[in-house]
Amino acid sequence: MTEPEAASAPAPDRIVTVPNALSVLRLVLIPVFVWLLLVEKADGWAFAVLMFSGFSDWADGKLARLLDQSSRIGALLDPAADRLYIVIIPLAFGVREFLPWWLIGVIIGRDVLLFATAPLLRSRGVLALPVLYIGKAATFALMSAFPWLLAGQLDSVVGDIAYPIGWAFMIWGVGLYLWSFVLYWYQTILVMRLMPPRRQVEPSPDSRV
Repeated sequence: MTEPEAASAPAPDRIVTVPNALSVLRLVLIPVFVWLLLVEKADGWAFAVLMFSGFSDWADGKLARLLDQSSRIGALLDPAADRLYIVIIPLAFGVREFLPWWLIGVIIGRDVLLFATAPLLRSRGVLALPVLYIGKAATFALMSAFPWLLAGQLDSVVGDIAYPIGWAFMIWGVGLYLWSFVLYWYQTILVMRLMPPRRQVEPSPDSRV
């Protein structure tokens, strides 16, 4: 599940835009990254894919505002790509033994448990919680950690420098990721306590056709 999105009013009819094209390209590159890392063991090319994905993640939001090309589909594509990367990259790193499996379980388990808030919120008529800056910072840190950790596998001076930087971003990102999880669940509990359940409107016999 992505970070809860704030309510906005993007243009409803825009599909073919530069930001959307970048988001789609990021999604397409996910299987390419997995193939490069796990099948071809082409770590250099896999690193390039991660760097491009990180840059495009930053660029699509900037371009959407600069070109006035915000859209509803873009508001779905961008966070969906982020979540897929944050799930698939750790799994691929686990296969290559770049990350321990217990840490991968923490990252993925957080998203699974956060996903459980969605039906609770909908029962109170709330579609999403306001975005927390700490959640965005956590995603940024994790997405930054992945290419550094991959570069850290190089048997060179570059690898020796990149490896601790990657773990610094990873520790920071996981810590913020868990803290944002606590805050989102706290907000969910407040919603459940303070808002009445959404009433289901039953159709009257006269309204049936």
